Amino acid sequence: MFWKIVGALIVAWLAFMVIGSVIGFLLKAVVWIAIIGGAVFLGTAAYGAIKNRNEPKRLR
Repeated sequence: MFWKIVGALIVAWLAFMVIGSVIGFLLKAVVWIAIIGGAVFLGTAAYGAIKNRNEPKRLR
């Protein structure tokens, strides 16, 4: 009976370790995607602001 409990605890610990590492990897990936997306957005906004500097603004 003792070894069944120890075995169950080891299996549960391994499951938490695997789930935690997968979730940690996904969170890191989401953070890096957000950083890259923000940099691309700022670069596109800056390019658009520089490109359209000399053109007069018109309302259509």
